[in-house]
Amino acid sequence: MAGNLEDPIIPESGGEDEIESVDATDKGKKSSNVKVLQSGKKRQRRLSSSVWTNYDFLDEPDKDGNLVCKCKRCGITYNANSKNGTGNLIRHVKNCKMRTFRDVGQMLLSKSTSSLELRMPKFDADEFRELLAAAIVRHDLPFQFVEYDGIKKCFSYLHPDFKSVTRNTIKADILKMYKRDKEKMRVELGEVSGKISLTSDCWTSITTDGYISLTAHYVDKYWCLQKRIINFCFMAPPHTGVHLSDHVFSLLKEWGIQKKIFSLTLDNASSNDVFAENLRGELDLVCGGDFFHVRCCAHILNLIVQDGLKEIDDAVVKVRETVKYCKGSQARKQRFLSCVKHVELQSGKGLKQDVPTRWNSTFLMLESALYYRKALIHFQKVDANYVHCPSIDEWSRVEKIFRFLKVFYEVTLAFSGTKYPTANLYFPNVLKIRLLLKKELESSDRFMQRMATKMWEKFAKYWSEFNTFMAVAVILDPRFKLQFVEWSFKKIYGEGNDFEEEMNKFRERFYRLYKVYEVVFAAKGKSNATSGHAQFESNSLASDEFMTVSLFLLFFYC
Repeated sequence: MAGNLEDPIIPESGGEDEIESVDATDKGKKSSNVKVLQSGKKRQRRLSSSVWTNYDFLDEPDKDGNLVCKCKRCGITYNANSKNGTGNLIRHVKNCKMRTFRDVGQMLLSKSTSSLELRMPKFDADEFRELLAAAIVRHDLPFQFVEYDGIKKCFSYLHPDFKSVTRNTIKADILKMYKRDKEKMRVELGEVSGKISLTSDCWTSITTDGYISLTAHYVDKYWCLQKRIINFCFMAPPHTGVHLSDHVFSLLKEWGIQKKIFSLTLDNASSNDVFAENLRGELDLVCGGDFFHVRCCAHILNLIVQDGLKEIDDAVVKVRETVKYCKGSQARKQRFLSCVKHVELQSGKGLKQDVPTRWNSTFLMLESALYYRKALIHFQKVDANYVHCPSIDEWSRVEKIFRFLKVFYEVTLAFSGTKYPTANLYFPNVLKIRLLLKKELESSDRFMQRMATKMWEKFAKYWSEFNTFMAVAVILDPRFKLQFVEWSFKKIYGEGNDFEEEMNKFRERFYRLYKVYEVVFAAKGKSNATSGHAQFESNSLASDEFMTVSLFLLFFYC
C-alpha cells in the first residue's frame, strides 16, 4: 500500500469531504475507525490508507467481477481490488478537477511554468508564530489576542494544521525575538567605525512610574544616517544627576559602546547638567568632552517663546475668546460656517483652540483666525452676542505677532526633523532668531518690545555663545563654509576687537577638533601600511575619520 499524501487536499468544511491525515508511522497500526473491504469471497480486510476517504465503494462489481470505487467529487470509477494498489487513486486525488478550496489565495503560481496551479503552499508554523508575534508588537496588541475565540477560528480556517498558542507562549516568543534583535543591534553598533551621538529623555507615566529613553544616532558603513532607540526602561527614583549618569553608563557598557560616544543631547532640566558632567568623567571623549553636552535646541526655543507669551496682548486674548465662543454651541458653529460660506472661504481649515502649555498651538490659533478674519467680521454683524471680535488695529497687532512667532515655528520644525541631519541648521537658524530679537528690542511697538525683552533674557541664558561643534557643521556645509561664520560674527559683534576675539576662540576649538581626527586617521593609515595594504579598502575609504578629514581640507581651505 502507498503511504501518506505529500500534498494533502483541504476540502470544504464539514461532511465526509474531510480528508484524514495518516502518519507514516501509523501504517501498521490498526484503527477502529476504518472501512472494511468486502470481497466476493466474503473475506474482510481493513483499509488503512487515507486515500479511501475520498472514494465510495459501489454495490455492484464491474463486468469482470472486480470491486469498484467512485471518486466523491468527479464520480470517476476505479478498480478497487487490493492487488491493484492505491497509486492511481492517490494520483487522481492530486489532479482531480472537481476538488474545492476555501480560498483562491491557496492557488499559487508554479515556479517552473508560471501557471496557476491548484496546490497548497507549505505551511511553516514557526514562521507564522514569528509573524504573529511581530504583529502583536507593532500594533500594540495584548498577549491575550491569540486566545480570542474569533482569532482562533480565523487561524483554523486559514490552515487547519495551525495549533493555537497561549498568551504565555506568545510572550516567550516575543522575548526571544527581542533578545535576537538586540544581539544583532549590538553587532551593528560594534561595527560602527565612527562616533555615536546620543539623545536621552526622562518620562513619568500616569501611574507616576519613571522611565528613561536612550537613542543612538550614527552613520553606518554605507554612509546612511541611522537612529536606533537602544533603551526604554524603568528608572527608579531618585532622578538625580548622579543616579542618571550611573544608570546610563551601565547601559552603554551593556551595549559595548562606551568608548565610541561623541555627544549627548538633553533638555534643560536642572539635574541634566550634573548628569552630563558626571558622565563626561566616565567616558573617553573627543577633546576632553568639550563637545559632549548639547542642549536640545527645540526645548530652548519652547522656553524662549513661553517666556515671551507671558506678556500676552489683549488682541490675542480676544482671538482666544472668539474661538471659544464660535465653538461654544452647535448653533454658533452653524452661523459661523454660514459666514464662512458668505465670504467665499474654505471651511475645512477650521478655527483652532490653543493650549496654554504648547506655544505652537497659540501660533496655529492666530493663523486660523487670520484666515477667517473676514468671516469673523461678518459674524459680528449677524450675532449681537458676539462681542470679542478684534478691532482693525487689533487685527494688525495679531498679524504682527503671527509674523513674529512664525519664525520660531519654522525653526522648530527644522530642528525637529528626523529624516535628515539637523546639525548644519543650528547656526543659521539661531542667528536668524538672534537678529530678530535684537530688531524687536528696538521696536517702537511697546508690546513687541516687552515680549522681545522677555525672550532675549532666556536666549542669552542658553545661547549667549554659539555651540562650536554646531558651527563646525556649517563649515562642512558647502552652502556656507567658513565665510558664513565670519559674516555672522561681524553681524553680531561688529568689526572691532570682539569680532577678532570670538573668531580666534572659534578657530582654536575648530583646529583642535580637526587635529584629533587627523591623528586618528594617520594612525589608521599607518596600521594599514604596515599590514601590507598599499591602498585603503573600500570600507576604510568610507570611514568616518577619512571622510571627515577630506571634508575639512575641501571646505575649510577652499
